[in-house]
Amino acid sequence: MLNGSCLCGAVAYEADARVERIVHCHCHTCRKTHGTAFSSVTAVPRDSFRWLRGEDSLGAIESSPGKFRRFCGTCGSHVMAERVAQPVILLRLGCLDTEVRERPQLHIWRSDAAPWYDPKVDVPEKQEGV
Repeated sequence: MLNGSCLCGAVAYEADARVERIVHCHCHTCRKTHGTAFSSVTAVPRDSFRWLRGEDSLGAIESSPGKFRRFCGTCGSHVMAERVAQPVILLRLGCLDTEVRERPQLHIWRSDAAPWYDPKVDVPEKQEGV
């Protein structure tokens, strides 16, 4: 079972599924939507997904024809995306409350990637508070 929520907690969902494939999308739309170098997603069957609360406070943007990105109308967290005719939806991994131990399998839209980020380049890490 996967559980997720937005930053403020107004929106929550569950999916009777597991993370099977993690994809990092570098397309221009994902970068703009999330304000990051890429968006991390996993697909789950639509029929396994349920809103637990906050569905009425969701906002949405049709970022490309037929693709809707759904976000909390209070805090702005993008929680999922869907093409309404497709049998799967995309969960934004940053909003999952369930611990994920799987590792990404694929980077997509690298042709559209931010020029300041290259996943092949190692950069130093620093723990918070250190």
